[in-house]
Amino acid sequence: MAKITYVEFGGKEHVVDVANGLTVMEGARDNGIPGIEADCGGACACSTCHVYVDSAWVEKIPAKDAMEEDMLDFAYEPNPETSRLTCQIKVTDDLDGLRVQMPEKQI
Repeated sequence: MAKITYVEFGGKEHVVDVANGLTVMEGARDNGIPGIEADCGGACACSTCHVYVDSAWVEKIPAKDAMEEDMLDFAYEPNPETSRLTCQIKVTDDLDGLRVQMPEKQI
């Protein structure tokens, strides 16, 4: 289990425990965190679970694959360094303390 902090665009923080094996997107969805829409349900077929990963965590999470890179092209104001789709980040104990910031809006 990992404690993950989801930060809304306006700055409100939500700290939740997310079970290993779930995705960061499922953690947001299951805990009613606003700002992550997840329209495709985690199939990496949209960009509505886009977040900015805290810079301290960028190198600690698995790298983006080509499909995620392609979908991020459709995200609202993607950042080449910190933008990720939360449906593509599997939760493990190693992610304990992860912080993600929601963009102003999802497309």
